Amino acid sequence: MSRILRTSIDPKERRIFILASVTSVLIFLSSFAWIYGPVAIAYWTYQPQEGDLLFQSLPKSLLAKVMEGATDSPYSHCGIVTKIDGKWMVCEAYQKVTSTPLSEVIFRGKNYGFAIYRLKPDKQAFIEQTIHHVKEQFGKPYDVRFRMNDDEIYASELIYKAYRQAAGGESLGKLVTLGQLRWEPYEETIRFFERGPVPLSREIITPRNLAEAEQLDLVFSHRIDTERASHESGNTNALSIEPSNDG
Repeated sequence: MSRILRTSIDPKERRIFILASVTSVLIFLSSFAWIYGPVAIAYWTYQPQEGDLLFQSLPKSLLAKVMEGATDSPYSHCGIVTKIDGKWMVCEAYQKVTSTPLSEVIFRGKNYGFAIYRLKPDKQAFIEQTIHHVKEQFGKPYDVRFRMNDDEIYASELIYKAYRQAAGGESLGKLVTLGQLRWEPYEETIRFFERGPVPLSREIITPRNLAEAEQLDLVFSHRIDTERASHESGNTNALSIEPSNDG
């Protein structure tokens, strides 16, 4: 019995086993790099600044599908970048108003795409107070009906109201009514969340309208169609790591 246990593996079989193991590891690493490599490069290339606005498309979200379709934009979510306890975070209305690590926000977007907009130099004096007013809303629930009240709050509303407070009433982007958007294909979904008729006269601030604010410059993008997102953007010098891949 002891002889059987001490019997060595045939050298040829050992080489085949080692080769198969190494090949499996290489295939796994190659697949990992192919999937996550580009966004990891984008994450490390982007140089965050206090007050940067991050825009993205949220996958597998019914409300995101409505927002993107109704506004003809790849943006359905946004947040403001700030450093908390030495770590870069994104303050956002996502399920509730909270702060989330920047890396987590970037890696959850559709195709891992995101775009960064930055306040122009003459508006950056409002950043500190804008972030302060955003943090005052921590803990509030997300508003699935996109109303401009203060009991619940949605992503672009959070930033819009905080900036307006900081800037003495100046608007960041323009409000539009739901009736001005392409709401018809999404009537059933809107009625579901409203539990009633579509409120065509309701004013909202959409991620697209926020991104089109004249106070903002597009400074960075990765795998998201910024041309489709903001037809009014005047900045053509934004750093783009990789073309959009919305297919």
